[in-house]
Amino acid sequence: MLKLWKLYQNCLAVHPVKTQIISSGFLWGTGDIAAQAVTHHYSLKKRHLNHDSTEAFKINWKRVGTTGLFGLAFVGPVGHFWYQGLDRFIKQGLKLPPKSARAVAAKVFVDGVIFGPLDLFVFFTYMGFSTGKSVEQVKEDVKRDFLPALVLEGGVWPILQVANFRFVPVQYQLLYVNTFCLIDSAFLSWIDQQEDAAWKKWFKSLVTFEKKEQQ
Repeated sequence: MLKLWKLYQNCLAVHPVKTQIISSGFLWGTGDIAAQAVTHHYSLKKRHLNHDSTEAFKINWKRVGTTGLFGLAFVGPVGHFWYQGLDRFIKQGLKLPPKSARAVAAKVFVDGVIFGPLDLFVFFTYMGFSTGKSVEQVKEDVKRDFLPALVLEGGVWPILQVANFRFVPVQYQLLYVNTFCLIDSAFLSWIDQQEDAAWKKWFKSLVTFEKKEQQ
């Protein structure tokens, strides 16, 4: 494990962007496998089947590749430049000491307001188009999935990011995020696979109710 960590450090020092891209793609693809396993288990449980059933778990490698490509093409490169740029903005733009409480709070706020929602929007849009859906279908998917994911993730990521911005050196901040993205990618893939689940309809009904109240 120590050798693997040293190899990662060396690769990060020599090829920072490539290293972030490859690690992001691997973790997001792995997370999708976990999401598929959870969904399969949930499906068996819902139909009251046990693990000895002839319906064995089969990995959808096309979906793994699709999700891994999202980590490879978006999370890796965008995340790398985002955390580097955010750190420079806080230090040079706002003139705040990088590890101060105000700097950490500012980073968490900016990250949660800009990068978090952008990441979710791109993910659900990309996953929709990658399965051959039309523009209208993708719009409906985003309406259905975006708010539940944003609300549920909004209760977890700010806490994780406080520790990230306070204790982790900037060159390792994306690695820290990518580690938790192994779980996050599984969570987002699971949400995407839930389609029109009842709990999603409940979130959507809240938005519809608020719009009616405003009219």
